[in-house]
Amino acid sequence: MPLQPLLREVSRSFYLSIRLLPDELRGSVGLAYLLARATDTIADTAAALPDERRRLLTAVGDAIAAGWSTAEVDLQAFIASQGNDAERSLMERLDELLAALLQQDAADQADIRTVLGHIVRGQLLDIDRPTLPDAKALDEYTYLVAGSVGEFWTDICARHVPQFATLPMQDMRALGRSFGCGLQLVNILRDAGEDRRMGRCYLPGDEVAHWGVEAVWMQWQAKAAKAMFDGIIYAQAVNPPRIRAAVALPALIGRSTLNRLRRAGPRALHKRVKVPRAEVHWLLLRMALGRASIKTLRREWENRAR
Repeated sequence: MPLQPLLREVSRSFYLSIRLLPDELRGSVGLAYLLARATDTIADTAAALPDERRRLLTAVGDAIAAGWSTAEVDLQAFIASQGNDAERSLMERLDELLAALLQQDAADQADIRTVLGHIVRGQLLDIDRPTLPDAKALDEYTYLVAGSVGEFWTDICARHVPQFATLPMQDMRALGRSFGCGLQLVNILRDAGEDRRMGRCYLPGDEVAHWGVEAVWMQWQAKAAKAMFDGIIYAQAVNPPRIRAAVALPALIGRSTLNRLRRAGPRALHKRVKVPRAEVHWLLLRMALGRASIKTLRREWENRAR
């Protein structure tokens, strides 16, 4: 099953990163991403009641873990409720994705099932908790839905790519975990205002009650910035330039997003802040011209601070 057209439909930034990967990684990584987007679609569909989302998400998670089809899950009404064409197409092709999972080698299947198990657990918690009580809960959530992805990425790259990195795998897994958590935190900070208007808050509830949402929002930007730094350190340790570029791109976009949030200040809680598509494409072009060298990455990292 060709994954590239579906990836392009459901993702803007990740599709750009996955195009940079060598063939031996593109299939497994793309498949894991699409499965995660499918479960995320279930978790986030407001038209479905929480109990229904929880039932469907648990059933799909079980299908991924066991290699079943979704024939017994009865997704038809849910699929029909999708207003987004790309997400409807994704859900219609879920059984194709599950069949593709069975075609991966045993180690890749195991890694995909492990990371999807973490992600689904985080999504189920998300359905049950419209607000997070404290920093521990936020750290748990960002690990389950994104930090675990950094570990998955490291493991699968190390298995398929000889001399993947210059740092020990234990260090790469730790950096990847921090980077993944940080990318999710950037999303939380970027969407904090919109989430609150919808009755959700991913910032620690006890901190918000004590200091107020604006102060807490600004404080957590420092942790996100540290995680983006871990991401660029991770990227610089990667040997193959194409994979280095694929890792560096979200780190650089994340840093740009944080700088835009910092410059906007609390006003960003009332308007959408994002990195323009044109800036992302220019960044990709400059990295290509510089062959994703470490010097190029460092220069682009410094440019993101302006």
